[in-house]
Amino acid sequence: MRILIVEDEIKLAEAVAEGLKKQGFTVDHLAEGDAAFTRIMLYRNEYDAIVLDLMLPGMDGREICQKIRAEGVTTPVLILSARGEMDDKVDLLQIGADDYLVKPFSFDELVARLKALMRRPTEMVQSVLTIGDITLDSTSREVTCAGKPIVLTLKEFALLEYLMRNPNKALGRDDIMDHLWDFNFSSFSNVLDVHVKNLRKKLGRDGNAIITTVRGIGYRFNG
Repeated sequence: MRILIVEDEIKLAEAVAEGLKKQGFTVDHLAEGDAAFTRIMLYRNEYDAIVLDLMLPGMDGREICQKIRAEGVTTPVLILSARGEMDDKVDLLQIGADDYLVKPFSFDELVARLKALMRRPTEMVQSVLTIGDITLDSTSREVTCAGKPIVLTLKEFALLEYLMRNPNKALGRDDIMDHLWDFNFSSFSNVLDVHVKNLRKKLGRDGNAIITTVRGIGYRFNG
């Protein structure tokens, strides 16, 4: 498996790269944001995961993440940052990051998170889901409601797909968050609620009826 490390702390990057190579990974390293963005766009299918520092010379990690997601790059992104505030984590997840590690971190935890991000489901699943007026195509990553296309972020798409694959079931908040993210939030975090709110809005005036809140449990997709 091939990993791209984007980190301007050279000693840290070299230590992580060496450790990953010993774990059997192929590793590339870049230290500058603009060069990293160009590499990702040129070789968007080459990498199994990207380890992306937040503070970089040139284009910073947040901008890189936001731009590659806007261009349709779906490679898992693990953010590294010295900032550990919940608002920072929520912001980065909303723009498309898949996971977040606060410096200093354990190398074993980094490896565990990368492996979790790169896991792929082995079972065959239905690629096109239609419930009521909503159709979701997991292959083309397109969603329509009453025949009209809906533009969703990666996490909104993943949330809707998970709900649609479990229609009429009360899904617990922790179950949903474990499915969408590979690290634990405080049970008081509102990151899931923000994504549900945005998704309901994009589904139109019936959004609140389609995705209902199950008090004390989580959410249900009514189909």
